[in-house]
Amino acid sequence: MITQEKWEKLQARMDKLEISEADLSENFIRASGSGGQKVNKTSSCVHLIHKPSRIEVKCTQSRLQGSNRFFARRDLCDKFEEKILGIKTKKRQEQEKIRRQKRRRSRRAKNKMLDEKSKQGEKKALRRPIK
Repeated sequence: MITQEKWEKLQARMDKLEISEADLSENFIRASGSGGQKVNKTSSCVHLIHKPSRIEVKCTQSRLQGSNRFFARRDLCDKFEEKILGIKTKKRQEQEKIRRQKRRRSRRAKNKMLDEKSKQGEKKALRRPIK
Protein backbone atom coordinates (compact mmCIF):
# COMPACT_ATOMS: atom_id res chain seq x y z
CA MET A 1 0.00 0.00 0.00
CA ILE A 2 1.35 3.41 -0.99
CA THR A 3 1.17 6.02 1.78
CA GLN A 4 -0.33 9.47 1.32
CA GLU A 5 3.09 10.99 2.03
CA LYS A 6 4.63 9.16 -0.94
CA TRP A 7 1.78 10.30 -3.21
CA GLU A 8 2.38 13.90 -2.10
CA LYS A 9 6.12 13.64 -2.80
CA LEU A 10 5.37 12.22 -6.23
CA GLN A 11 2.87 15.00 -6.95
CA ALA A 12 5.49 17.59 -5.93
CA ARG A 13 8.00 15.96 -8.28
CA MET A 14 5.46 15.99 -11.12
CA ASP A 15 4.71 19.67 -10.45
CA LYS A 16 8.44 20.43 -10.51
CA LEU A 17 8.73 18.71 -13.92
CA GLU A 18 5.54 20.48 -15.08
CA ILE A 19 3.63 17.25 -15.65
CA SER A 20 -0.07 17.73 -14.96
CA GLU A 21 -2.72 15.06 -14.59
CA ALA A 22 -4.65 16.67 -17.47
CA ASP A 23 -1.75 15.87 -19.83
CA LEU A 24 -1.84 12.17 -18.92
CA SER A 25 -3.88 9.51 -20.66
CA GLU A 26 -4.36 6.54 -18.35
CA ASN A 27 -5.64 3.10 -19.41
CA PHE A 28 -5.96 -0.10 -17.44
CA ILE A 29 -5.19 -3.27 -19.36
CA ARG A 30 -4.73 -6.91 -18.47
CA ALA A 31 -1.25 -7.77 -17.35
CA SER A 32 0.82 -10.73 -18.43
CA GLY A 33 3.46 -12.81 -16.71
CA SER A 34 3.52 -14.10 -13.16
CA GLY A 35 0.51 -13.67 -10.91
CA GLY A 36 -1.64 -16.55 -12.07
CA GLN A 37 -5.36 -16.44 -12.61
CA LYS A 38 -5.75 -13.14 -10.73
CA VAL A 39 -3.59 -11.32 -13.30
CA ASN A 40 -5.46 -12.88 -16.22
CA LYS A 41 -8.87 -11.78 -14.92
CA THR A 42 -8.24 -8.23 -13.68
CA SER A 43 -6.99 -5.16 -15.51
CA SER A 44 -4.22 -4.21 -13.12
CA CYS A 45 -1.60 -3.08 -15.66
CA VAL A 46 -1.41 0.71 -15.99
CA HIS A 47 -0.61 2.27 -19.37
CA LEU A 48 0.26 5.97 -19.09
CA ILE A 49 0.85 8.34 -22.00
CA HIS A 50 2.10 11.89 -21.53
CA LYS A 51 0.35 13.59 -24.46
CA PRO A 52 2.69 16.58 -25.09
CA SER A 53 5.93 14.56 -25.10
CA ARG A 54 4.42 11.20 -26.28
CA ILE A 55 6.27 9.31 -23.53
CA GLU A 56 4.63 5.95 -22.78
CA VAL A 57 4.93 3.83 -19.64
CA LYS A 58 3.44 0.42 -18.82
CA CYS A 59 3.63 -0.83 -15.27
CA THR A 60 2.85 -4.27 -13.84
CA GLN A 61 5.13 -4.31 -10.79
CA SER A 62 2.31 -5.10 -8.42
CA ARG A 63 -0.95 -7.04 -8.56
CA LEU A 64 -2.72 -3.98 -7.16
CA GLN A 65 -4.00 -1.37 -9.59
CA GLY A 66 -3.46 1.49 -7.12
CA SER A 67 0.18 0.58 -6.55
CA ASN A 68 0.76 0.29 -10.29
CA ARG A 69 -0.69 3.77 -10.80
CA PHE A 70 1.93 5.15 -8.40
CA PHE A 71 4.80 3.19 -9.93
CA ALA A 72 3.79 4.17 -13.48
CA ARG A 73 3.80 7.86 -12.58
CA ARG A 74 7.19 7.48 -10.89
CA ASP A 75 8.61 5.74 -13.98
CA LEU A 76 7.12 8.45 -16.18
CA CYS A 77 8.94 11.11 -14.14
CA ASP A 78 12.20 9.15 -14.52
CA LYS A 79 11.75 8.85 -18.28
CA PHE A 80 10.77 12.50 -18.55
CA GLU A 81 13.91 13.61 -16.68
CA GLU A 82 16.06 11.37 -18.84
CA LYS A 83 14.55 12.44 -22.17
CA ILE A 84 13.83 16.14 -21.65
CA LEU A 85 16.39 17.20 -19.06
CA GLY A 86 19.14 14.74 -20.03
CA ILE A 87 19.56 13.46 -16.46
CA LYS A 88 20.60 9.82 -16.33
CA THR A 89 18.64 7.85 -13.76
CA LYS A 90 20.20 5.26 -11.46
CA LYS A 91 18.43 2.50 -13.36
CA ARG A 92 19.85 3.74 -16.68
CA GLN A 93 23.36 4.05 -15.20
CA GLU A 94 23.20 0.46 -13.92
CA GLN A 95 22.08 -0.76 -17.35
CA GLU A 96 24.99 1.04 -19.04
CA LYS A 97 27.44 -0.35 -16.50
CA ILE A 98 26.28 -3.92 -17.20
CA ARG A 99 26.47 -3.28 -20.94
CA ARG A 100 30.08 -2.05 -20.60
CA GLN A 101 31.00 -5.08 -18.50
CA LYS A 102 29.59 -7.48 -21.09
CA ARG A 103 31.12 -5.66 -24.05
CA ARG A 104 33.81 -7.59 -25.88
CA ARG A 105 37.39 -6.36 -25.51
CA SER A 106 39.14 -4.87 -28.51
CA ARG A 107 41.88 -6.94 -30.12
CA ARG A 108 44.56 -4.57 -28.81
CA ALA A 109 43.22 -4.67 -25.24
CA LYS A 110 42.95 -8.46 -25.36
CA ASN A 111 46.55 -8.85 -26.58
CA LYS A 112 47.78 -6.45 -23.90
CA MET A 113 45.96 -8.42 -21.20
CA LEU A 114 47.37 -11.73 -22.48
CA ASP A 115 50.91 -10.28 -22.55
CA GLU A 116 50.54 -9.17 -18.93
CA LYS A 117 49.28 -12.63 -17.98
CA SER A 118 52.20 -14.36 -19.66
CA LYS A 119 54.70 -12.02 -17.90
CA GLN A 120 53.04 -12.78 -14.58
CA GLY A 121 53.28 -16.52 -15.34
CA GLU A 122 57.01 -16.18 -16.07
CA LYS A 123 57.52 -14.42 -12.74
CA LYS A 124 55.70 -17.19 -10.90
CA ALA A 125 57.75 -19.83 -12.72
CA LEU A 126 60.93 -18.23 -11.37
CA ARG A 127 59.61 -18.56 -7.81
CA ARG A 128 59.31 -22.33 -8.03
CA PRO A 129 61.69 -24.40 -5.91
CA ILE A 130 64.72 -25.85 -7.67
CA LYS A 131 64.62 -29.62 -8.13
